[in-house]
Amino acid sequence: MNLDILIQNARLNDNEETVDVGIKDGIIKEISKKVSDSAEKVIDAEGRVLIPGMIEGHIHLDKALIAGRKPNMSGTLKEAIEVTAALKPTFTEEDIYERAKDALEMIIPRGVTQIRTHAEFDPAQGFTGFNTIMKLKEEYKNLIDIQVVAFPQEGIYQKPGTKEMMYEAMEMGADVVGGIPYNDKDAQEHIDLVFEIAKKYDKPIDFHQDFSDEANDMSIEYLSKKTIEEGYQGRVSVGHLTALHAVPDERLNPIIEKMAEAGISVMALPATDLHLGARNDEYNVRRAVTPIRKLRDGDVNVCIATNNIRNAFTPYGNGDIIQTTMLAIPVGHLGGAKDLPTVLPMITTNPAKALGLENYGIAEGNKANLVLLDTKVKEHAIIDIPERLYVIKDGRISVKNTRTTTIYR
Repeated sequence: MNLDILIQNARLNDNEETVDVGIKDGIIKEISKKVSDSAEKVIDAEGRVLIPGMIEGHIHLDKALIAGRKPNMSGTLKEAIEVTAALKPTFTEEDIYERAKDALEMIIPRGVTQIRTHAEFDPAQGFTGFNTIMKLKEEYKNLIDIQVVAFPQEGIYQKPGTKEMMYEAMEMGADVVGGIPYNDKDAQEHIDLVFEIAKKYDKPIDFHQDFSDEANDMSIEYLSKKTIEEGYQGRVSVGHLTALHAVPDERLNPIIEKMAEAGISVMALPATDLHLGARNDEYNVRRAVTPIRKLRDGDVNVCIATNNIRNAFTPYGNGDIIQTTMLAIPVGHLGGAKDLPTVLPMITTNPAKALGLENYGIAEGNKANLVLLDTKVKEHAIIDIPERLYVIKDGRISVKNTRTTTIYR
């Protein structure tokens, strides 16, 4: 058999011998100590780490790269929402297309082969942003797989006409039903409608959930109960969930237990939540990030994601999910010897589970979505912030990064 790509001497795990990985027709055909088949393209990894394509599980492409247009002067969530709402009427299809495209081309070279993006619509702006993201999903399918979330940023019931648009977005091909319970008249009514829509179209759910410095008016407990009642275990994700950081263990532990029972995945968003959170704290300033360690230790599927790139919610970022994950290590106290190995899965296997991906990971018969990192220690895959030397999407080399550094002594 003539392979399309043969990766030689790749490290899949520390303290194991390197292996060869043979790829044919977009599939990993063989993993062994020595693949004997010839290949059109041979890559010698020289002991470097090979990982599955990374997954960006929560991002807003339609709001990317607008930080300079109307700054969020206070740095608060309230002003971020206000600033973005003021700017949205100025967004044209061409504008959204160019910015979202630029964001994708920041993300793709850095080893992400799958994203889930929240695409907004409301009666004021219509489907301009949503339609543009759906267009990009098709245009970029050879470079990155995109799940599109139908996302009502301004709420549903407090913006008449949005409920009907939710159904319309699903008819237009949205992959996921989105929601934002804390930004509507009644959180439980909002959640109930999202489940009603999801069940009608048999789609997963992704909420912006309990984004607050305080643990007041949380709806995560209701959501967990609802998920179990509706038989939606493993099909619900939540982003932010920062209010949990303010909950004492005696109340938090039962919440985490119920979330684990419901199979709810959590998208921790440290770059955004550190920027916006705890703005009113005058001293002992809180981190205001969801309790990653406690959720992980409670068997909740925890993922790390970017959320926004250079806008009122997050006025920085370059699309590198490894940098975002590196930020999460000190923030979440994940730098210990037993903790570091749990971090890489938060941008690979964990979000793959959250997004319901099939045939993901480095195993024979799975899709050949792979990244070769410029590091020889898998445990250092995050802390080295290594160059992504090759990105392989569906068995085709989609990115090759080369960089030469010379130290003059």
